[in-house]
Amino acid sequence: MKKKMFRWLASCALLLAGAAQAQGLSPDQVRSYDEVFVLSAQALSRDEIELRWEIADNYYLYNNRFLRIRSATEGVTLGTPELPAGKREFDELLNADVVKYHDEVRVRVPLTQLAENVESVTLQVRSQGCLESVLCYPPSMQTVAVSLPAAAATANAAPLDGLTELLGGGALAPASGAPALPAEQAFSAEALVTDASTVLMRFTPQPGYYLYLDKFEFVVVDASGVSVAAAELPEGTLKDDPEFGVVPVLFEQAEIPVRLRRAPGPATSITLEARFQGCRDGDICYPPQQERFALELEASATGAATLPAATTPPAVPVSEQGRLAALLIENPAGALLAFFIGGILLAFTPCVFPMVPILSGIIAGEGDRITTGRALTLSLVYVLAMALTYTAAGVLAGLFGQNLQAMFQNPWIISFFVLIFVLLALSMFGFYELQLPSRWQTSLTEQSNRQQGGRLGGVAVMGFLSALIVGPCVAPPLAAALIVIGETGSAGLGGAALFAMSLGMGVPLILFGLSAGKFLPRAGQWMNAVKAVFGVGLLGLGIWMLERIVPGPVIMVLWGLLAISCAVYLGALERIAAGASGWSRLWKALGVSLLIFGGMQLVGAASGGDYWLRPLAHFGGGGQSAGAAKASAAFARIKSLEDLDAAVARGHAAGQPAMLDFYADWCVECIRMERNTFPTDPVQAELARFTPLKADVTQNDEIDQALMGRYRIIGPPAILFFDREGKEMEAYRLVGYFGPEAFAAHLRAVREAW
Repeated sequence: MKKKMFRWLASCALLLAGAAQAQGLSPDQVRSYDEVFVLSAQALSRDEIELRWEIADNYYLYNNRFLRIRSATEGVTLGTPELPAGKREFDELLNADVVKYHDEVRVRVPLTQLAENVESVTLQVRSQGCLESVLCYPPSMQTVAVSLPAAAATANAAPLDGLTELLGGGALAPASGAPALPAEQAFSAEALVTDASTVLMRFTPQPGYYLYLDKFEFVVVDASGVSVAAAELPEGTLKDDPEFGVVPVLFEQAEIPVRLRRAPGPATSITLEARFQGCRDGDICYPPQQERFALELEASATGAATLPAATTPPAVPVSEQGRLAALLIENPAGALLAFFIGGILLAFTPCVFPMVPILSGIIAGEGDRITTGRALTLSLVYVLAMALTYTAAGVLAGLFGQNLQAMFQNPWIISFFVLIFVLLALSMFGFYELQLPSRWQTSLTEQSNRQQGGRLGGVAVMGFLSALIVGPCVAPPLAAALIVIGETGSAGLGGAALFAMSLGMGVPLILFGLSAGKFLPRAGQWMNAVKAVFGVGLLGLGIWMLERIVPGPVIMVLWGLLAISCAVYLGALERIAAGASGWSRLWKALGVSLLIFGGMQLVGAASGGDYWLRPLAHFGGGGQSAGAAKASAAFARIKSLEDLDAAVARGHAAGQPAMLDFYADWCVECIRMERNTFPTDPVQAELARFTPLKADVTQNDEIDQALMGRYRIIGPPAILFFDREGKEMEAYRLVGYFGPEAFAAHLRAVREAW
């Protein structure tokens, strides 16, 4: 604790010197604390000491810092200091309304215990002051000694004390029969902004006064879009009150964090009203009091801060991307680790997993030249190129609101890359001579042998293209980084998070590439067979990408043809020779399975199916395909901002919250939600209580971009909910894929909050 205090005081000293230099003051021009806050003391009696500060012009002391007064003399115990009211002013250095003391301040300190042989008392006083609008001193300790009157003189001192009070130096503490203090003096209130969503309220009742704990209420009174989420109240002390019975009250100074609910956005001004009520112990009670504080809130990347479970009433949740954005701002080092781990998890999602066959095709294309070291080098180059591209694209999206990945989902561009994957697959099958003239092949081979860097450059280009084409879906970590970039302008911080996430996505790829380089055979028929397997993977990747732009039945036919072709090559239609090995029988069984699977695809496509993972589901009449179509039909399609506003208004008139689903044909996670989540019975039951809307942003035209721009949506999947006033309930926004149970539970939470 002592080390922490030392470091804190040292940092305060550095800040003091830095602030002085910022205002054009050299360190030797900063006056000492004792010079501008001159402390003296006198004994009013053997039971009370008065401390007096003479404060230099343009300097002031803070009210709330006169709480660390202790005796350095044995046999002396101090009571609670009696503080004057002070003057409430806005403090530019703290950015809050505080109570200050100018010119002079007197504080009375009662001596509750005093040994008879004590003739003098030494006090150690800790306080803090500032030079107006220039700099603040760190909390400083001053020592003062005062001689006490003899014990026999105490009885004669009382009349003088009474005379002193009549002359204007009287104590402020209430006593029996003394006039009560005005409410603003009896109960001091201060407000201090501690972060983008928290205001620290400090209440100081004078000695002999108390505040009711259950009478505190905090309200944002201006129309700023900010409201109070919760206040963390202390426990208080139980008191048998003549007005309300046994109730918890506050006799001492208390700090109450007030958590605010606000949408992510820039810095804003609010007016916070504090409502409270208190009494003077033993006689009178004051009417309910109200004080307003003009506060400046810094930019916020998320909504209300998360409260401790023990003191938090049910409150609006914070979205996953909001929590990650807040973590990135408040704890960048820890956030980068979280983004790295999140990237590893994203590597196993349908949006990223297709990079595996691309990398495997690159490694297998090396043929018998592949080594473990070479495979690691290729994997690292591919992953770093992918990570840098993903980072650059994300930073640009955050700064300018344009998603480069969405721009690359044009049917012509996708078709071009599918053609590349097909050509790569053909090279795995040994068909290069059918694609390029032999003269070109010879030239390319010679260049590759002379310069290995050329091969690495091609791998880097493939990593660059993979980042733009393969994984366009938006996930919570990506959305969080884009929030930070867009709201704070910190491209470096957001870019670092994206790069950490991209490296996490690349870890499984590097491990896969390393293992492939270690276990791939070096030469012979085995190598040709392995290359053929990777070639099939590239063809499957091409079909997977075509799913974004061609109808479902066509995709089923393509999968069927690919499966049947593989079955033929595996000998599914050939007789097993007598005495065949176990391996031959295994490949035969796999071939027959692929033959059946391919036949199911062709039958399903011919009979009206449209989903290759469930090719025959429509034969049941209530299969997943039909359910998905029914669920999709339940969504009202909107295109423009005007369509959305009108649809949200209709939902409100019907007494239902509106839900807007941003969808695109090229968004893999959107399609998963369409097929796996929306058609389920629990989700359908909850959706019946909503007005579900769908914005198809496949074209990514100007109208789509305007709609996404209003709500800072970089790309799908994203699901928004709207309150009774037509405003988005940002804390309930969903980004990424959600299964049926989680999505149904979220819908129930939205309905309850609405």
